[in-house]
Amino acid sequence: MVEQRRNEDDIYKGKKVLITGHTGFKGSWLALWLRELGAKVYGYALEPPTRPSLFEMVGLEKGIEHELADIRDFERVKRSVQRIKPDIVFHLAAQSLVGKSYNDPLETIQINALGTVNLMEAVRQTGLSLAMVLITSDKCYENREWHFGYRENDRLGGRDPYSASKAAAEVLIGSWRNSFFNPATINDHGVRVASARAGNVVGGGDWSKDRIVPDCIRDLQNQTFITVRNPYATRPWQHVLEPLSGYLELGRKLLDSSSEHVAEFCDAFNFGPHVTNNKSVKELVEEIIENWGSGSWKWISPQKVNYESSLLNLNIDKSYHKLHWLPKWNFEETIARTVEWYQMAGRDSSRMQEFTLKQIKSYQGDRSTGSRSSLAQETKFNF
Repeated sequence: MVEQRRNEDDIYKGKKVLITGHTGFKGSWLALWLRELGAKVYGYALEPPTRPSLFEMVGLEKGIEHELADIRDFERVKRSVQRIKPDIVFHLAAQSLVGKSYNDPLETIQINALGTVNLMEAVRQTGLSLAMVLITSDKCYENREWHFGYRENDRLGGRDPYSASKAAAEVLIGSWRNSFFNPATINDHGVRVASARAGNVVGGGDWSKDRIVPDCIRDLQNQTFITVRNPYATRPWQHVLEPLSGYLELGRKLLDSSSEHVAEFCDAFNFGPHVTNNKSVKELVEEIIENWGSGSWKWISPQKVNYESSLLNLNIDKSYHKLHWLPKWNFEETIARTVEWYQMAGRDSSRMQEFTLKQIKSYQGDRSTGSRSSLAQETKFNF
């Protein structure tokens, strides 16, 4: 099994990989992982969205070739695609906060929907042959507040601007795929397009505002109580490495363009955790506090309440059967790894590239879920 995985990872070795949104939380983890797999990584994104940022902390500005630019600038996107001539593109550039989408819905739509179109149209106009994994969100589905997991063929929709922007992106991806990059005629155009739907990722290096885990960490570091606005909302929490491993697996299938079955991977795929990772915000916060070793939380209802879904689950049968992908870390492991990263960052921020890579390698080495092995015990770091 280890030898098989090594051979599969070799598909990225020497490949030119363009990541949009590489300065963000997920994009930085992905860039570091791909570089470790031997890929030639290029980035296209705005400045890191937070200070501190994972991008800067793990030294990616020195480790990849990157361009600071806006995904809404079509001509610049086109020039970058033409210059790089990537083998594969992972599109993560996005406005990723539901709360911010209420404050600036126009910007959210422009970045998430039209930004995705800009990338696809740049590929179409340059006439390059390549693979694209376009990342949207689990919130692209019309949320009916049911306990069943949403399947890839369920209805798209969105009550809030963020969710609507992701649903719109999926509709547009489907349109370009059918109109210009039809899987039935790959031999003519050479473009393989898939979309990936995941959400509620946690992990070290996220410092976004109004996101539960970074908010918890800031309050714990400041030794103040954690403010929780919706403790009984349930989410499918997963470590950031889980969906990224799915994106990489999907990318492997698309890069294997010699396969006669490559067309069946030009589709939408869900990447979510096991159903046991569906926990309330209250359970999440209490697990963080337990791993941190101290802290408390308080329920404070906000004066102004925007709509947020209470239940959201994904069905991952398709990813399992077609990609042979399954999540590895259970809820407890996910939170332990996340807290451990932030505690290490507080002790020795100069070693975070090394520590982050060790978490990636540990994830790659775990062949089963719920392995609950502490990274602190696997490394020589003195805590």
